[in-house]
Amino acid sequence: MTTTSASTTKTSQAQAKSRGYSRATTAPTRKGDSSQVLLRLIGYMIDRENRLRLVVATLALLLSIIALIAIPWLTGRAINLLSSSGGSLSQLRSLITWALVSCAVYFLLGLYASRQYSYLATRGLFKLQNDLFSHMQSLSLSFFDRQPLGQLVSRVTNDAETVAQFYENAVSQIIQSLLQILLILGVMLITDWRLTIAALLVVPVLLYVTSTVERVSSPAFARLQEELGNMSGFQEETITGNKVIISCRRQDWAGEQNEKLADGVFDVASKAYFAALLQFPVTSVLILVQTVIVLIFGGFLVIDGQTDLGTVTAFVAYSAMLGTPLSDLSNILSTALAAVAGGRRVFEVIDEQPTVVDTPSAQDYQFQGGHVEFKNVDFSYVKGRKILKHNTFEALPGQKIGICGPTGAGKSTIINILTRYYDIDGGMILIDGQDISKLTQVSLRQQIGVVLQEAFLFTDTVMNNLKYARPDATDEECIQAAQQANAHEFITRLQKGYQTMMTERGANLSQGQRQMLTIARAMVANPRLLVLDEATSNVDTRTEKLIQQGLQRLIAGRTSFVIAHRLSTIRDSARILVVNGGEIVESGPHDELMAAKGFYYALYMSQFKGKLPGGQAAASADFIST
Repeated sequence: MTTTSASTTKTSQAQAKSRGYSRATTAPTRKGDSSQVLLRLIGYMIDRENRLRLVVATLALLLSIIALIAIPWLTGRAINLLSSSGGSLSQLRSLITWALVSCAVYFLLGLYASRQYSYLATRGLFKLQNDLFSHMQSLSLSFFDRQPLGQLVSRVTNDAETVAQFYENAVSQIIQSLLQILLILGVMLITDWRLTIAALLVVPVLLYVTSTVERVSSPAFARLQEELGNMSGFQEETITGNKVIISCRRQDWAGEQNEKLADGVFDVASKAYFAALLQFPVTSVLILVQTVIVLIFGGFLVIDGQTDLGTVTAFVAYSAMLGTPLSDLSNILSTALAAVAGGRRVFEVIDEQPTVVDTPSAQDYQFQGGHVEFKNVDFSYVKGRKILKHNTFEALPGQKIGICGPTGAGKSTIINILTRYYDIDGGMILIDGQDISKLTQVSLRQQIGVVLQEAFLFTDTVMNNLKYARPDATDEECIQAAQQANAHEFITRLQKGYQTMMTERGANLSQGQRQMLTIARAMVANPRLLVLDEATSNVDTRTEKLIQQGLQRLIAGRTSFVIAHRLSTIRDSARILVVNGGEIVESGPHDELMAAKGFYYALYMSQFKGKLPGGQAAASADFIST
């Protein structure tokens, strides 16, 4: 289909906004608790194809921790050996050797495990971002109508970045910390249960602090992602509308508004990170207290002859080693909470379902000339508020159908449902006798070319932009289409001709040149039906003539629908549909409608300052917007 989703989306958003279409709030839905969101994020890292890698990495990590735990035990044995009279130098050398081997094993296996977890983290992020972006491509226009563009961009960038930090820094650290805590506790219990209890006295306090911080920080991080989304939305809007801002001399206002939004982000971020990072100094103090308790209690046991100095020394090391993962878990809490907030917003999009879907029995559209029928069609963007009401008309194969009416009358909406961007509320739309609701969307849109008022070009070469709707087209076909669209001449004058790189939205071309390229793009796609939505507006008279010539070549022999405010561009239509207030109030050829001196007559004459050629005042009409 020869169209641009971005342009169509913006058109739909503007229509929806003007009709009171409810936009989604920026507040994320609270689907699932934090643990569910974290588990779902981790699931992207450890899917079926990577489970073996995870098992191997975890086994290597487990062995490296065992090697680490062996070092304090060996140290304790060495101290007992030195403090006793029965020890030998060879025994000491053996203990030192085993300690060095343990260090090497810990380093090498830990390095290998880190490398594997890094791969899993990168792979998980890759899959999540692909799922998010790919799923957005499958969603219906109604989703984009109610989502501010900046918010969507923020979910793809800011929210995905918080998840990336979680994948890269937190997941492997969480696994390592949990394994280390469990193994150290096991060794401590086996060695001396009394010292173990002494070492664990501060753990309940630590858990309470962690729980408190989570309750305070989690809503703050959720709010932070919302504020980032608001700021990204404003920045995207102002950058896109920079010409209006400059022409209206609103640069200072834009800067002030951005500063206010940035201040909001700063305030929320300060509170969120302060609450989360407050846990670090508290945890550090508790770990020091834990070490002191072990030393004092162990000292009494040594004096009383109930244990030896080596065991107490080992326990001090175990206590420190137990505190390290507890501290690490505390430190990554802020990362995890931010990931939960970002992940929840990402999953809101991934869980969104398209409103326009193919039925299980959907058939491919079979072109049989391009006979279009609307039968008593009703449509509403918002349930209970009809935009189109009881519309019936017919377009015979090869006919040019003009569509006109006041702004907001429903002209573009007719096109949106013809191309099945939205499903209708009632009635039936047939193309060549086939109900479009029972056709596959891909096969239908492959046969419908669309040239929009806003000519949208991608940041790519001219040639690739021409091939956008049909990538397998040859260069010769594209050049021929450009010639037919009167675009070849100005393309060859570009610095690199057809290989010239377009800037974003084709900003390095004029409005007329961009429109000629979209017409050429439609010609390359070679659709069977055509939709032209104000394709000649906002250009000078000479350029309009060139564009009209290209359009005439494009629509030749094809059923076409032409939306126009300049009624002169649809005078030659086989039938003109006059839309007002969501209803087709008149229908017929130009001469017939003019002779009737009804709504079309008044609309047509209003473009000549409301006067007939003889000076007689034109009839008035009530223009109704939907």
